[in-house]
Amino acid sequence: MMRDFNEQDKQKKKIRIQLPQNPANLPKETLRQLETDVSASLHDGYLPCLVAWRIAKDLDVPRIAIGSVMDKLGARVTDCQIGFFKVDKTPYPGNAPQELSSEITTGLRELDAARDLTCPTTFELARRLKTTPIKVSEAANILGLKIRDCQLGCF
Repeated sequence: MMRDFNEQDKQKKKIRIQLPQNPANLPKETLRQLETDVSASLHDGYLPCLVAWRIAKDLDVPRIAIGSVMDKLGARVTDCQIGFFKVDKTPYPGNAPQELSSEITTGLRELDAARDLTCPTTFELARRLKTTPIKVSEAANILGLKIRDCQLGCF
């Protein structure tokens, strides 16, 4: 289920996150190609996170540049690789539905204590522990920890 990204949502995001028009100082030609590729990949105004990453890789641009173009186009991210924007995502009350890995728990608590629990470090922890970013994110959710700094600039 997708929720409309209305003007009120856009204003709230602008207050929280202010991406410059060209955060990577890309040449105009690259920006035009980036806008063309993002526009062509949108489905009903949404772009899957993984597709955004592919575009960034294909054009050899930072992921944050994709987020900036999406803001300009009024597009939203869907299918976040760490599970953000899911309508049914809520903190787990009481008992967790899964047994948490002590390695993931320790890694998350260390990152949180260092004030470095971010989208990029979530991916790095998953890579290091040979698991998926979504499993690390779910564990953070169960532990009540908040992941910050989306690589696309969404949160």
